[in-house]
Amino acid sequence: MKETFNLQDAINAIDEYGYEKKQTSGLELARNASQMKTYLKSLNYSLRRLTLLQEVVNDLVDEEQHKKLQQEKIQTYKTKIINLSREYGISFDDVIQLMREQEVNDKK
Repeated sequence: MKETFNLQDAINAIDEYGYEKKQTSGLELARNASQMKTYLKSLNYSLRRLTLLQEVVNDLVDEEQHKKLQQEKIQTYKTKIINLSREYGISFDDVIQLMREQEVNDKK
């Protein structure tokens, strides 16, 4: 019985180690700030490298925010065109065509 119990303890310890390793072994697996911080600390980066990492992360965040804002504006624009097509009883493509024609006329 004691051998089975020790074997079970060993299996549990290995499972727990695997769970912990999964939680902190890579940034791609990190799901919260604590896990990310643990991983980044494990890299043992110098202040210079951490500062560079911070700059790169800030740039990526800015890019993603810009993309999201663009997508929101495009969706708003599409919604306005759909509403115009409903209001005037014409197709989406017809509204686009009218807008193009209007732009060409405005440039003349």
